[in-house]
Amino acid sequence: MSFLWYVRRLRSMQPLEIAARVEEKLKKELARNRLEGWARYATADQTPPVLQGLKAAVLAGAPRIASLVAHEAGQVRAGHYSALGVAWPSRDPGDLFPASLWRLDPVTSGLWPGSDQYCFSIPYRHERTLGDIKYVWEMNRLQFLQVLAADALVNDDATSLRTLEAAIESWCAANPPFRGLGWNSGIELALRAISLLTASSLCGDRMSTATMTRLKAALSAHLFWIDRYPSRYSSANNHLVAEAAGQFLIALAMPDLPNAAAHERKARRILEAEARKQILADGVGAEQSPTYGGFTAEFLLLCATVGRAAGRPLSDGLGERLAAYARHVAWIAEADGRTPAIGDDDEGRVLTSGAAERSYSVSVARGVQGFLGLADSGLPAAPPELRDAIFATPEGTGASPQGLTTFSEGGYSVVRENRSGRAMALVMDHGPLGYLSIAAHGHADALAFTLSLDGAPILVDPGTYLYHSGGAWRDWFRGTTSHNTLCLAQTDQSTISGAFNWSQKAAAKLEASRDGADWSLTASHDGYVASHGATHRRTITARPDGLEIRDELVPALPLPAVVTFQFAAEVTASLTEGGAEAQSAAGPGLAVAFEAPGDVTLACGGEMAQGGWISPSFGVKVEAPVVRWRGVVPETGLVTIIKVR
Repeated sequence: MSFLWYVRRLRSMQPLEIAARVEEKLKKELARNRLEGWARYATADQTPPVLQGLKAAVLAGAPRIASLVAHEAGQVRAGHYSALGVAWPSRDPGDLFPASLWRLDPVTSGLWPGSDQYCFSIPYRHERTLGDIKYVWEMNRLQFLQVLAADALVNDDATSLRTLEAAIESWCAANPPFRGLGWNSGIELALRAISLLTASSLCGDRMSTATMTRLKAALSAHLFWIDRYPSRYSSANNHLVAEAAGQFLIALAMPDLPNAAAHERKARRILEAEARKQILADGVGAEQSPTYGGFTAEFLLLCATVGRAAGRPLSDGLGERLAAYARHVAWIAEADGRTPAIGDDDEGRVLTSGAAERSYSVSVARGVQGFLGLADSGLPAAPPELRDAIFATPEGTGASPQGLTTFSEGGYSVVRENRSGRAMALVMDHGPLGYLSIAAHGHADALAFTLSLDGAPILVDPGTYLYHSGGAWRDWFRGTTSHNTLCLAQTDQSTISGAFNWSQKAAAKLEASRDGADWSLTASHDGYVASHGATHRRTITARPDGLEIRDELVPALPLPAVVTFQFAAEVTASLTEGGAEAQSAAGPGLAVAFEAPGDVTLACGGEMAQGGWISPSFGVKVEAPVVRWRGVVPETGLVTIIKVR
């Protein structure tokens, strides 16, 4: 498997990237036997590193977050930790941070290699026995330090401060520079550095000298390693933004470090350039995922906030891209703060209390609203979070936008209207597969759409489930037959060539759009041209009582096709003659009728190839009803009528 991964990865690279990868490999090999300790990175000055403005912002926002951080910090002190759909084994409050914690997989109970191994010698991409590296990395991000520090500051809890210091001491003892899993991915170093900087900014003046010595040495080593191995070329997605954010923030907080000014200048250039690349002009995240867009936006927003407070603001262009992202989220978000589960979502956060969030994109977008001083941006409310205090998020909500709009660069059209007495929201995907040559976090979902009624999701994207340890399920959740679109001859629109890699990629485009009460959208993609010689075209048109969907193959082909309608888990469905009826738990429902003969099936759970499954959060999959039509698409197209109940 490892050999095939390298072959497929090489096929995605241009000659310059291959040369850069060889150079990087040589640098990693040269560093293999450098057994360095923390002393090399120690600094004489023990002044706490401070991100300007954070402490004052959290104190000002204390009334909004005091009870939240008290509760979540209490969970940490009690030895409880949950993330990515999994609860870690409870720990003794008297021994919260044993050395084994930083290597523990909570699903398999296996222990990954620790300080006895050079970080780049651990083959995490292809390891299956120990589990998914995502879980171990999550604990090593040290993001629980943020809520402990906020609790120590806002609620003056001395126990949270002692717990925070114990965690830093334990992590540094178990993870010396460049040994073990904590050091083999730049994004992980950046997120951990932000956690350490947040803790130091909020309560560093109360930490012991010993803890501050370790914290500053850790940040110095993190800066060195992030700068040495940046994400480049086909890997320069959200990881590059994270690394630049870590570098920028460490340099601002520790200006006495060697070359701090140069690090800041370099990181600033990257952040301002990547803001334009990774958040498109219309606000859509280039990785084609609302939550990965939010992840990128939150890194940029934190850097912009700290830079402004330090008198070192980032460019206005970065702010413009953040504002565009907030507008995009306002259009696609439901009243409860959820956004469609388009593309991958690994629930990455930059600032967090540790509480589970289903309104993450909205929370970040509202942070943008606060930072930029935007008036009514049409965003719904979101539950309180630590970032609300830091970004001065406004507490009011605005009226959601109405009508039809198209995000032409990102490739989405959104309709929000009242239809047949229901508030209806439809999101149609006619955009690119993903970002850069490997399109790492995209799904084969061209021309798919989601639909909600009165804020209740009815037709949904299936979600993500798992990454490295997902196996066949990883491919299924991002394959074509799991999405609300047409699959021809059991062929994915785009060709999967690894857990985060695609070779042949479907190109989609919006062909026509008509606004008004009888609005219509027509889009197509070429994903079946190479394999079968046909283009898939889909037209969605408003009807007084719902929608009409017409799927055509150009030219028409006598090949078997499948059209999928995946319902939310809360929906109940039953077959009717030539279609199905569905009802949500919240009340609204719809009827689906296929106007061409074919085999109509209903499943809920079941076999992977035929079943109905969604992933409401990372690491979790649940049964959900799905209706599929199977047959040969007529020359005039397959017409499906959706009537809103």
